[in-house]
Parts: sequence; C-alpha cells; structure tokens
Amino acid sequence: MISSQLQLASYLLASILFILSLGGLSSQESARRGVWFGIVGMIIAVLSTIFGEGIEGQAFIIAAIAVGGLIGILVARKVEMTSMPQLVAILHSFVGLAAVLVGYGSYLDPETQSLLGADRTIHLIEIFIGVFIGAITFTGSIVAWGKLDGKIGSKPLLYPGRHVVNILLVIGSVVLCYFFVQALGIDGMYPLYIMTAIALFIGVMLVMAIGGADMPVVVSMLNSYSGWAAAAAGFMLGNDLLIVTGALVGSSGAILSIIMCEAMNRSFWSVIFGGFGATPTGEALEVTGDVTAADHAEVAQMLKDAESVVIVPGYGMAVAKAQYPIYAMVEQLQAEGKEVRFAIHPVAGRLPGHMNVLLAEANVPYDIVQEMDEINDDLPDTDLVLVIGANDIVNPSAQDDPNSPIAGMPVIEVWKAKQVVVMKRSMATGYAGVQNPLFFKENTDMLYGDAKDSVLKISAELT
Repeated sequence: MISSQLQLASYLLASILFILSLGGLSSQESARRGVWFGIVGMIIAVLSTIFGEGIEGQAFIIAAIAVGGLIGILVARKVEMTSMPQLVAILHSFVGLAAVLVGYGSYLDPETQSLLGADRTIHLIEIFIGVFIGAITFTGSIVAWGKLDGKIGSKPLLYPGRHVVNILLVIGSVVLCYFFVQALGIDGMYPLYIMTAIALFIGVMLVMAIGGADMPVVVSMLNSYSGWAAAAAGFMLGNDLLIVTGALVGSSGAILSIIMCEAMNRSFWSVIFGGFGATPTGEALEVTGDVTAADHAEVAQMLKDAESVVIVPGYGMAVAKAQYPIYAMVEQLQAEGKEVRFAIHPVAGRLPGHMNVLLAEANVPYDIVQEMDEINDDLPDTDLVLVIGANDIVNPSAQDDPNSPIAGMPVIEVWKAKQVVVMKRSMATGYAGVQNPLFFKENTDMLYGDAKDSVLKISAELT
C-alpha cells in the first residue's frame, strides 16, 4: 500500500503528464510523444489508485483490468482504420454507462445514506447530474455509432416542436432532482430511474436530429460529454484525479468542437441542443450537365503535363487503403521536379484528424500536408487536383446553393484549379446524401474504380 501523500503526488504527476499529452497531440510532429505521455500518466494513475490506502481486493481489480485490457487489445487489432470513428463513438458510450452505474452505486452506498445536511444535498446533486450526463452520453454515442456504421440512416430525424419537447424534458429532470434530494432512504431511486429514462431519450433524439455530414463534430462533442461524465463520476467517488482527467477531456473536446464548428460555419450551441444539421426549408438546386470520364493513361498524362498537383483525400481513400501507393506516386512526381501537396479538410473522413493519421501511417512528410485554409488561395494557380474518395468536402453546393444541407460549410475549392480528376467507385452521393455539381463541371474528369487499384495503374503509366 502507498500512503495518501504519495498517492496525491502520483495523481499530480499523472495530471501533468495528461496535460503534456494534450499539448503534444496539438501537432503532428509531437503527437507520438503526446501519446506516450498519456500512456505513462495512465499507468501511474491506475497503479496509485489500486494500491492506495483503504483499497481492498486488488487481485480482483487487477483481474478485471487484465480481462478488459485483453478485450481492448483484440478489438483494437481487429478494427480497421476506416472503422475507427465507430470504435471511438462506442467507447464514449461505455464512459456514459459507467457514470450511470457509478451514480447508482454511489447512491446505494450506506455512507451516502448516512450523510446529513448540506453534505448530503451536494452529494446527491452530484449523483443526479452525473447520471443525467452519463445517460445522454450513453445513448447519444450508440446512435452516433449506428449512423457512422450505416446501421442508422444519416439523414436528420426532425419533427415539429422537438426543441420544445427537449426543453420540457430538461425542466422535468430539474423537478425530479428536487424530489430526489428530498427523498428519504432509497426512495430516491424512483425519481432517479425516471430521470435516467428521460436522459436516455434525450441522448437518442439529440443525435438523431443531426445530419451525416456533421457527424465528425458530433463525435468530438460526445468526447466532451464523456469527459464531463467522468468528472461527475470523480465527484461521486471523491477521486481528485478522475475529476481533473474528466475536466481535461471535457474541456478539450468542447474546444475542438468549437474549432470544428467554426471551420464548418455551424453554431456550437446548435450542436449541444440537437439542431445541428437541420435540413433547409427551400428546394435544393437541380444539378445538370454532362459527366466526362477518363482512363488511367489519360490521368497519368495529365500528371506528366502538370507542374503543380494537389491531392485531396477523403473517406474513400481510407476504405481502399490507398495512402501507401499514393505516397509512392507522389515520390515519383517529386523526383521529376513537380510540386505535390495534400489538402486536408477539418472534417475529412468521419473523425477529426482521420486523414492526417492515414497519411502519417504512410510516412507522408508533414510539410506537404496543408489545411484547407492554407491551400484554397493557391488552387486557382494549381495545374491539377486529384480528389481521392472525397465528396462533401469538395462540393460547390456549400457555396452556391443556400438550400443545400451543407450550405455554408467551408469546402476545398478544387473546381478553381485548371483541371480536376475525381477518383470514385461510382457517381453515388457522399455521406451527407447530396449530389455534387463538381462532377459535372467542364474542367472535371471522373476516374471510376477502387482508389488503390487506380493509383497503382496510374503509377505504372508514369514509369
């Protein structure tokens, strides 16, 4: 066993490492170091908690950690990078469920029932808020997982007066909190049960009201919710480190969500209250024109003629695992003296930073990977843009059609380049379910097929 003073010092060290971890994750160059800071901090946190004063049954705790860790390793090794957004979403649901169960257990704890006066009131409010946030996080994350995995439709589920219903449910939960605090003994379980059911319903409806194109921001917001749920569990358990860690996750997730909302020209408050992704009331513009298809030899010739090339990766690249042959092709082009850069949209893929991670896997240098705001001004002077498996993030409707579901969302303005080639399996719409006028523009050619196979054939033509 370790003393309470040593445990407190360990918690402080772990907290510092977690802060350094978040700081490291702010850039690609320091991300690996940030991950290691987080791993070491978590090991210190877990060990200092297990072997702290007053903790019994360490063998059972270690056995549970071993079983859970083994399951986590097996799942992580099995899940493809394309399914990482779904994994993150479902893991958030576990945090929410844990907060609910901790709340129930904390209320049933005899020590809680023996509290009196202000101490009892404060602790019960902590339990109530923790269960409320946890229940919303639990069902909201499950719905997000279903939408990302295609098991639930990506279109927003909207019904008249939904905001009024949600407000009334929240007010009802506040009333139930009063009865919960006033209840004697375990009679408070009844208002706690009712509130939990309400919160579970709110979690479902908040995320169901959000369209598919906006799901990356939703995942980020749910990450914030899971952090606040963990902080609430820390208050219930009286664990300082859990409070600090939850607050770090909650605040960083909220900040990331705000940044992403600004990047997509969306309202942060709409994310929280489930109005995010609402379908405009007008009629979307009809997409007209002819589609021009190209073959691999023609695209290879375009690359030979171009002096400047920009590659815009999307979810289709992740599905095809094309990042490795793409970078090999980039090295071929660079060897011929051509300027080649990657353009990354803030919400490309289905998870914040999804494309950055995939390119880092293929050892793509950071200095040729640029964000949307950095690349857009250069596109009119770019000879050729290769759009690989991206759709919504290069859709001109975001700027040209005020009635489009993605209206107002900043996009990579690839159509301003001299020539555009879009690699897709078919003319199917993107995750937002919106047709893309880019495909019909005069300076755009379509190259149909699997992205990885197409890139390999183009590279063969380049030699």
